[in-house]
Amino acid sequence: MPSTRKALAIVLAAGEGTRMNSDTPKVLHKVAGRSMLAHVLGAVAEAGVEAIAVVVGPGREDVRGEALRLSPDARTFVQTDRLGTAHAVMAAREAIADGRDDLLVLFADTPLVSGATIRALRDALAQGAGIAALGFVAADPFGYGRLLQDDAGRLVAIREEKDASDAERAVKLCNAGLMALDGWTALDWLGRIRNANAKGEYYLTDVVEIARASGREARIVLADETEVLGVNDRVQLAQAEAVAQDRLRRAAMAAGVTMIAPETVFLCPDTVFGRDVLIEPNVVFGPGVAVGDRAVIHAFSHLEGASVGAGANVGPFARLRPGAALAEEAKVGNFVEIKNANLGHGAKVSHLTYIGDADVGANANIGAGTITCNYDGFFKYRTVIGANAFIGSNSALVAPVEVGPGAYVGSGSVVTRDVTADALAVARGRQIEKAGWAASFRVAQAAKKTKK
Repeated sequence: MPSTRKALAIVLAAGEGTRMNSDTPKVLHKVAGRSMLAHVLGAVAEAGVEAIAVVVGPGREDVRGEALRLSPDARTFVQTDRLGTAHAVMAAREAIADGRDDLLVLFADTPLVSGATIRALRDALAQGAGIAALGFVAADPFGYGRLLQDDAGRLVAIREEKDASDAERAVKLCNAGLMALDGWTALDWLGRIRNANAKGEYYLTDVVEIARASGREARIVLADETEVLGVNDRVQLAQAEAVAQDRLRRAAMAAGVTMIAPETVFLCPDTVFGRDVLIEPNVVFGPGVAVGDRAVIHAFSHLEGASVGAGANVGPFARLRPGAALAEEAKVGNFVEIKNANLGHGAKVSHLTYIGDADVGANANIGAGTITCNYDGFFKYRTVIGANAFIGSNSALVAPVEVGPGAYVGSGSVVTRDVTADALAVARGRQIEKAGWAASFRVAQAAKKTKK
């Protein structure tokens, strides 16, 4: 496909999604931690499409906002009435009229389509076709429009199932819905579509016969059935999630990641792994995670918006929240939560600890039960722990506070003032002892119990 060709992608995102039974618009439901609309817009960008129009429903500022967050230069249009796919496309008439070589029509509830497939549709136009329709061979074609071919295998029509004859319903080559049209003639073709069909709607699929009547060739581009899975309900959403996760796991393992039980690991499209990473079972990677070479992520850990340095150890049962940054060889153990905090090279937070809004120096050791008290009910404050410092178990560091390099904090301390380098800070009540108190307490209590 010549690089000089310009393209417009119209992404249809106005569907109500009533079968989702949700207050959230269908296209904002997530697959692999990213909205379905985001997946489609990502594929559009990957395919080198420079202009985007998103068609939304009335009052759907949430969908419009997501589109503009992801593609700030996109134009949005409102489909006020739902009168079919062609009617939805024509809601973006103003963008189509600007003129592009390629006009692509995509659906925001078909989140698994790849940039390579969109490029294949564009390639068909570059090779002279007036229209290219995306098709797939369905295991069960019920409910899908059928792609009808002539003896030479050329696309002659797309027939919706309700309008198809028995012979046409027997065809297993189905319409995925995605389509590419010659952008210079598309507006004329779309304007000729009528609604003389069983549903009284303006079908985009009718454009195939209109283009052929104008003397233009229509081609079929094939995709795998899983790639063109449309999501209309929660069951299909789960199916799309399974396909997306399988893709992501395979790509990670091919790049050098070991997963002991890959089917239990959940990833996001932006998860980045180094080589020789080991991931144990039941680990969840939310958006924005990067893991360095040779790091180990132990079982039942959850990471989001975090970076893990080379050779670091995380978990089991650890939670890394946004802003967590572990340097090389750092260790975060079981039942530890890290949020918006930096752990230096070789720093250890081995168990039962919360480190939030903090900087922990290289080779510092944080004892079990330690808490950085970072919030006063109104504002967050930062804790700084120097290199080689040692924080005793069950300590509370009340921010803003700094523990100097090499300093020790005695177990059970509540530290409210800075600790100088190499000092020992003990901030707890003095221990007292009353000899024989326990024995007399037991005698008194036993007598009281007997009396009752």
